[in-house]
Amino acid sequence: MKTDKVYLKPNLVIEPLFDNWYAWSHLISPATAAMNVSDRHLKIMSSYIQAPTAHASAVKNPKMLGGPFIDYEGKRVDEIEKLRNETLENQKNLIAFREAVKELDLMLKTKAKGYSLEPLYEEVPEILKGYVELVYDLNNQPSFRFFEALLYNSEFYKETSQTILLWLTDNDERPFVLSTPRLEDKDKIHLNIPFNHKGLDVLSKMRHTPGSLSEIKEILEISSDMESIFESFFTTEIPKPYEKYTGDKVRMRYFGHACILIETKDVSILLDPVISYYGYPQEVDRFSDMDLPDVIDYVLITHNHQDHILFETLIPLRHKIKNIVVPRSSNGSLQDPSLKLMFKSIGFDNVIEIDEMDTINFKDCSITGIPFIGEHSDLNIQAKICHYVNIGDFKMIFVADSCNVESKIYQHVCELLGEVDVIFLGMECDGAPLSWLYGSLLTEPLARDKDSSRRLAGSNFKRGKGLIDAFNPKEVYVYAMGQEPWLEFISSIKYTDESNPIVQSDLLIKDCKANNIIAERLFGEKEIMYNKTASV
Repeated sequence: MKTDKVYLKPNLVIEPLFDNWYAWSHLISPATAAMNVSDRHLKIMSSYIQAPTAHASAVKNPKMLGGPFIDYEGKRVDEIEKLRNETLENQKNLIAFREAVKELDLMLKTKAKGYSLEPLYEEVPEILKGYVELVYDLNNQPSFRFFEALLYNSEFYKETSQTILLWLTDNDERPFVLSTPRLEDKDKIHLNIPFNHKGLDVLSKMRHTPGSLSEIKEILEISSDMESIFESFFTTEIPKPYEKYTGDKVRMRYFGHACILIETKDVSILLDPVISYYGYPQEVDRFSDMDLPDVIDYVLITHNHQDHILFETLIPLRHKIKNIVVPRSSNGSLQDPSLKLMFKSIGFDNVIEIDEMDTINFKDCSITGIPFIGEHSDLNIQAKICHYVNIGDFKMIFVADSCNVESKIYQHVCELLGEVDVIFLGMECDGAPLSWLYGSLLTEPLARDKDSSRRLAGSNFKRGKGLIDAFNPKEVYVYAMGQEPWLEFISSIKYTDESNPIVQSDLLIKDCKANNIIAERLFGEKEIMYNKTASV
């Protein structure tokens, strides 16, 4: 380029990887990473090596969407085999950790019969000693918890497993992230840097502010053989600047799925950031990274699923986030890793944990955490929370994927906090079975009928109506349905008009309108303006 001052192209993907697999939250916490490396990555790669054509056929079958099938058309088998062998060598400690977890679990089931657990510490597998506490519940069922902070400071947390893949996109299509590893490509650059690398903040700022091409090359240690491709990621074209909202209303913008931006002239709040890329022909209108404020006061995270915590969005936004608010976990259980520890490990120094009915107050706004139930396959997971946001006298709740199996919970909440003006609720009410997301964490397989009965599902019509009856809103918006095309690579969802979530949400919208409640199922983008005292 003739000039050294350039902007990052808006359609550059900054894709975080863990051992060449798309990085999601269970690949950060050392314990869950160990289970997924062994019981997900290695199994999928071995299966592909043995039967690549079977994978190619399965990927083309709509009924197999989201299944454990590598999407390389039955090709590149040698590269997959190489990656598997490298994983077996480089992740020996995580593989041993997973085997030790299974051994510990079996030992407790066999020997912990209600007597003191103290003698059993001697039988804890050697590599887990000092990292676990043995416990009973009140029914004398044995279990264990990790000292997770110690694991982050042990051999089991390796930043060297984290890398960044840079590439330009011109569409929404990508292989499903939980099943297909990322292989090398001539048009992509693979940076061997961890997610907390400050160079990623410098790079990301260049989407909106011109930076020095020579300086960013030096910061990211771009070698001479990568220079040509790396320079293609930049432009001298000045992006359209973000226009800060200065009105006297509450402006809400829907960015797709569960991502909502709430703005006043004084504050900005972003929920569950999953942002579409910008800069290529689009069939579905959408807000993008270019529509986000220069400073985001609060990012609110509802729960620990990959369609609500997306590092590909969050890491590039890190430099502009003042505070990130996460639900508190259950302190060391395998299925419920700490989000605070996870975010701090990848470079977020501004993490606030919030419990149920905790409130954060600032200016004329408050954020209160309220119970989030269901949608986690009946596992004891506490790192999930809904949000009650109050700006002036205007009140709204965001319940994401909470499955309202017991309406009295929200009746009690309403008695404490009052009715609301607007409800945003998720109605993906079929959901995948437990094993789809949590199967790698199980030390014993679950019977198919039991697995199928325990779903990652949100509210249906009856349960959604229970929420509406509890809070008596003026407006209801169904969201978090995974319908947008830029969500498919992380959600694997495709609906028809006959799909149960569509049918159930249609029933809810019809019922709301019959009761003079404004209602809509959101898709793509939407902007809504509210007074601080009443909707308009």
